[in-house]
Parts: sequence; C-alpha cells; structure tokens
Amino acid sequence: MAFDEELAARVRDAVEVRAGGPADEKKMFGGLVFLVNTHMAVGLHHGGGLIMTVGAGGEAAALEHGAVPMERSGWVTVPDEAVADDDALAWWVDTGVAAARARPAKNPRARSVRSGTRP
Repeated sequence: MAFDEELAARVRDAVEVRAGGPADEKKMFGGLVFLVNTHMAVGLHHGGGLIMTVGAGGEAAALEHGAVPMERSGWVTVPDEAVADDDALAWWVDTGVAAARARPAKNPRARSVRSGTRP
C-alpha cells in the first residue's frame, strides 16, 4: 500500500508554514518523508498515518496525543485517527519540525570512488 496522497498534501502545507518554506521531500520505504534542516521532520508511513522521531524526551507527550511507540527509542507511529483534523496534524508537524531543527544540520557526504588502489 502506498502512502496517502491527501495526507501528504496536508502535511506538505503544514510543514511549509511551520518551517518557513518548502521542505525537502524524499520517497523512502514505500512512504514519503519531509526533511527540515537535513533531518526527517515528518514521514508518511506506507501503511497509513505518520512515522516520526520525537526524541526520548518527547515520547510521553506523543503517546498522550495518540502515538504508538516503535522499537527504536524516540520513534513513534501516528495513526490516521490522530491526524484527522488540521489542529491535530499541526501539533504533530510542530513537534517534528522542532525536533528536526533541534539537531545540527548534516554535512553533505563526499562521495568516494573506489579505485582499487590506495593513495
């Protein structure tokens, strides 16, 4: 199952408002992620709903808003019911954008070419 295109449009609009401009988008694992400051702010899960990192300190608030914890600490899935209206979605996007901005931007990786010889 592919990600929900209608939810993607809602997330895209909300991220743009909260991030102060369009976010980078990347298709990953059958879903779509929105990157702010080179980090994932919000992702659309291929099975529906959202997937995101809230950091270890944000898990309690996320669970109170309807998230389901993942095995990886600080990561949650957010069911469709928890983002049914725009106010609820705004809370998740605010949380994701804040988490992405709190981390230092990644440096672009230099692509190495393996020549088979060492310098």
